[in-house]
Amino acid sequence: MREINADKIIQTVKTLCIEANRQLPVSLEKRLSECRKQESGQLAEKILGELEKNLYAAKELSVPICQDTGMAVVFLELGQDVHITGGSLYDAVNEGVRQGYLDGLLRCSVVKDPLRRENTGDNTPAIIHTCITDGESLKITVAPKGFGSENMSQLRMFTPSATKEQIEDYVVSVVRSAGSNPCPPIVVGVGIGGDFEWAAYLAKKALCRDLSLQNPDEFYAAMEQTILDKINRLGIGPQGFGGDTTVLAVNIEQYPTHIAGLPVAVNIGCHVTRHITKVL
Repeated sequence: MREINADKIIQTVKTLCIEANRQLPVSLEKRLSECRKQESGQLAEKILGELEKNLYAAKELSVPICQDTGMAVVFLELGQDVHITGGSLYDAVNEGVRQGYLDGLLRCSVVKDPLRRENTGDNTPAIIHTCITDGESLKITVAPKGFGSENMSQLRMFTPSATKEQIEDYVVSVVRSAGSNPCPPIVVGVGIGGDFEWAAYLAKKALCRDLSLQNPDEFYAAMEQTILDKINRLGIGPQGFGGDTTVLAVNIEQYPTHIAGLPVAVNIGCHVTRHITKVL
């Protein structure tokens, strides 16, 4: 049995919150650059260039990439042979978020109650997803989620008779209706299967996949590419001003489901779809 002290988790989450908001994953930054070089429209190419300059400035000045530093979404993969000492796991995660957002001078955007709307003042509580795994490590992924893109996300309960093409067209329709609101170019996470809430979880988890990786199942990998091509043909373009690049990647995660259902969730991430991981 391996012991991990809660203080180490606090410091790790704190650091990840700050770093995730200041620097994009390498694969996403690379994809932005590739799309700029391939853009046929002068305005679209210029906008993508400005987005790249913004990324560079954030790194150089140690400031957030975007003013919406998001609600902290934290994925935990906890080895069953790990024992947390010195405090509770969730308290440690939330304390790390609190310190990260306050000490990192990140915008605090969380309200205590969805209707009464009083700000908590420290961006807690976080959204925490925990998976128990084999082994004696703790994998922590922090994914700050801005709500300009989150608000454009949707979920639909299809019947089992729905075709692959109908699901593809549904994902495209979500992006079409979103238009410029989620600050394109975007990343699209798609969750297929499970039940109502699990499909949404899969879609959020899909946004954390490295953009250099496709779904390991060739069927879904081909589906990802088809949806990406269809979305980019919409012509929404960077920041909604038109162009070839509306979406940077489409990531699908699938899971077994009930014989009577076919849930499909679409979670949209903006051009700063942030996530960072550390293993303790």
